[in-house]
Amino acid sequence: METTLTGAKPVKRAIGAGDFTEWVTPHLPAMRRLALRMSGASDRDDVIQESLAAAWRKWSSYDATRGTPPSWLLAIVADQARKLQRRRLPIPTRSPLDDAALADHPADIDLERAIATLAARQRLAVELYYFLGLPVAEVAATMTCSVGTVKATLSQARARLHDELGTEFR
Repeated sequence: METTLTGAKPVKRAIGAGDFTEWVTPHLPAMRRLALRMSGASDRDDVIQESLAAAWRKWSSYDATRGTPPSWLLAIVADQARKLQRRRLPIPTRSPLDDAALADHPADIDLERAIATLAARQRLAVELYYFLGLPVAEVAATMTCSVGTVKATLSQARARLHDELGTEFR
């Protein structure tokens, strides 16, 4: 956003908090879902808070030609969730969702445990595509890779889940 003074060069206007809030608010539900899927209920709010702070700091460098706002914000959430996991000792091997929340659905517990065994890149692709419902192109933008890479990653993840669960994951 630029403003000009009479006879002066264009000057960048400071971006206000209200502008950022309006820009990010429509994407908060997807950000919360990804934070929950990647870090669990107890850490979701911390991941969101850190993600919003990082997005605020980086907002002036956002480039719409490199991705959409949701893909940019979800990439920040994924990064913050990974950072939180690295700070935790030991690294949890259980599902990111609380088992108590899934106790009524044993098949869901098996699926969550199987997803937790995937490589981090495969797990992120599965979370974004299957659980957040993003199209492959948005998953690619979020993961900063090609559409073909996302398709291959999802295929590898499905094969691994098939081996773990004995059923097809589609």
